[in-house]
Amino acid sequence: MTAGTEPSTRWPTIPKDVGSFRVRPNLVDYDAACAAFSWDDARHELSGLPGGRGVNIAYEAVDRHAAGGHAGHEALRFIRADGSSHSLTFAELAEQTNRFAAVLRSLGIGRGERVFSLTGRGPALYIAVLGTLKNASVFCPLFSAFGPEPVRQRLQLGSGRALVTTRALYRKKIARLRDALPELQHILLTDADGHPEPGTLDLAALMSAAPADGEIAATQAEDMALLHFTSGTTGTPKGAIHVHDAVTAHHATGTSALDLHPEDVYWCTADPGWVTGTSYGVIAPLTHGVTTIVDEEEMDTDRWYRILAEQRVTVWYTAPTALRMLMKAGADRARGHDLSALRFVASVGEPLNPEVVVWGQQAFGRPVHDNWWQTETGGIMISNYAATEIRPGSMGRPLPGVEAGIVARDAQDKPIVRDGEAVLVTEPDTVGELALRPGWPSMFRGYLHEEERYRRCFVGGWYLTGDLARRDGDGYYWFVGRGDDVIKSSGHLIGPFEVESSLMEHEAVAEAGVIGIPDPVAGEVVKAFVELRPGWEPSEELELDIIGFARKRLGPAVAPRLLDFTTALPRTRSGKILRRLLKARELGLPEGDTSTIETPPGAPEPDGPPPEARP
Repeated sequence: MTAGTEPSTRWPTIPKDVGSFRVRPNLVDYDAACAAFSWDDARHELSGLPGGRGVNIAYEAVDRHAAGGHAGHEALRFIRADGSSHSLTFAELAEQTNRFAAVLRSLGIGRGERVFSLTGRGPALYIAVLGTLKNASVFCPLFSAFGPEPVRQRLQLGSGRALVTTRALYRKKIARLRDALPELQHILLTDADGHPEPGTLDLAALMSAAPADGEIAATQAEDMALLHFTSGTTGTPKGAIHVHDAVTAHHATGTSALDLHPEDVYWCTADPGWVTGTSYGVIAPLTHGVTTIVDEEEMDTDRWYRILAEQRVTVWYTAPTALRMLMKAGADRARGHDLSALRFVASVGEPLNPEVVVWGQQAFGRPVHDNWWQTETGGIMISNYAATEIRPGSMGRPLPGVEAGIVARDAQDKPIVRDGEAVLVTEPDTVGELALRPGWPSMFRGYLHEEERYRRCFVGGWYLTGDLARRDGDGYYWFVGRGDDVIKSSGHLIGPFEVESSLMEHEAVAEAGVIGIPDPVAGEVVKAFVELRPGWEPSEELELDIIGFARKRLGPAVAPRLLDFTTALPRTRSGKILRRLLKARELGLPEGDTSTIETPPGAPEPDGPPPEARP
């Protein structure tokens, strides 16, 4: 077990009164919903391709709405830099994605071949995602902030045949790589304006000449649809394979975890370069026929509050880092905007500190609902639901249709297996490895070209997530840390998230990252890296005060013994604090795959600009 005072005992639960909801939640009775749920029933909530030709994500997300009573309904509403907006209805999105699929066919790009994107959050990106799926090709999104080397590595690993990008990104990141990517045959520029770069194509011109109608290619449930690269601790990213049947889980979790209703205006702040931005920024909301907000710009506190207010957002899905940045700016910034339309706020990407859950109630009049999943799971697996009580700091309870468990580990931190079955922890609040019983539709079907690596993820009938967690007596799951993040000190097993959450309760602390560093007596001791709130300056006195504050809450065995102040904790572009990178830098170890690290404002990109762009 972890030592010290658990967050669940320091923060009161947040009860729910269903009678107070202005829209009745989709999931009211959790136990009844779990008992009645089946994935076959969930599949029947969707249409399937006409003529019994299989299932296709794009058809479920777009064409079935365009063919029905939703044709003129706003599907995507894009917010420009100046705050103005432009939209695509479901009918327009169906037409544009048909044209994109036709463009791919005209270029000879076929079934199972990979189409990559490297572009910002504009219409061309969303059209490319869905048009690729209509063509039975495989879509692979890349962050537009990637440097040239991460782009080359992923295009090469994924055998990319086509790339959708902009003129500036092509010049900066792709042009010099062409010789190293012989399989990349077509570069489609979204902004060529009739004058493409040498060796590229004008996407707008090709779309204009392509037919606006056409039959979606037949695809079966197990056909590969999406390829998401996720970082490893080594220098090689992993390509997680997802299939068309994943849309069943995207739709079902949009119902139960995000509580989507047809009249909602929904905003997922994640970029589609991250799995959340694809699963829940594109697919899930469109399958529900809701209007989805897309901000074409990067995060800015007042801009985000204006979007929430002016666009009358009802369901908001964002990241803990973003919420902590808003909290850092103060609740008064939120109160200056009319957020009365907002009825449900959810968060994903890393564990959500209990303080942020409670702060959401103060700032928005709504608590923040944490949930848990991974690139490999393809969709939400554990969640806090609209109508059930929230225990701040908890990930919540498994989705209907998802079987979770805590697998016991031996003295060498290996899963315990007996008679071919993994041994599950039975005592509440005992730490083990979070595991899922395979069988949900959005489960990844492999790592591209790495079958053995994929097989190692499954032991004794369970998918091992690599996360350590505990389950309380009522079935709520609590994140402890990644298996390689957990700190072992003087016989205690210390979860860094618990320590970080306690540090954030100090009035001076905005963010915290915690690691274990070697100690000849204790094995490891806890060291914290702290970002301060505005108006506070680093000092020895403040350092001692923060450490003393943590000792009172956690006890001396768990609280940090060492503390450094920092202005920028290393994070992924999805907002996750990279503890392994903190540890590598502290101990002078290899940093591993750093391609997904967020670049601080004003800093050069990870690989720097190409030679021709340097002054």
